[in-house]
Amino acid sequence: MRAVDGPTTRKANRTDVDALATTLAGAFDDDPLTMWLFPKTDPRRRKLPAFFRSLLRASLRFGEVYTAGNGQCAAIWNPPGTFPMGWYTDTKLGITTARLVGPRIGLCAQGLMYFASHHPKERHWYLQMLGTEPASQSKGLGSAILGPVLERCDREGERAYLESSKERNIPFYARHGFAVTQEIQVPRGPVVWAMWRDPR
Repeated sequence: MRAVDGPTTRKANRTDVDALATTLAGAFDDDPLTMWLFPKTDPRRRKLPAFFRSLLRASLRFGEVYTAGNGQCAAIWNPPGTFPMGWYTDTKLGITTARLVGPRIGLCAQGLMYFASHHPKERHWYLQMLGTEPASQSKGLGSAILGPVLERCDREGERAYLESSKERNIPFYARHGFAVTQEIQVPRGPVVWAMWRDPR
């Protein structure tokens, strides 16, 4: 598929996992939430690709992981009713996170559970992750990769939800119809902005 007058966007598959994990690791290297999970720079840069590989593999079965450009941008969507992703999948992701985070897992688990407790109960599409490698940012890839699902939401009358852990990204999402609904202060962690989008 292709966004109109924009970069090529397509659904990702298992052969894309390693490249997209690297893309997301670069995109989230300076993200307040991942910096809270992995405070030290060198360990964070070693561990984030494994973290995102695990998340990508778990999410591919829902068929709504996208890539734009030549793998420089990735988006992970959960269709309505697929988040949480189920006991088995969530347990596997939790084990992976615990292994990567190490001794800080108690603090991080408490914070992440508090964060998750604010997830809306209404039916919605959930943008779990969107990231563009730093060298390819501000080139329209993020807007292109949002297109397929947001167009579907508008066509089918569905709502969408995301959390932005970077305040500077709020205007970008606002241009695509999202509005801040609350600020979530993760205990002993960063502020995260919950954003909701009604269909247009």
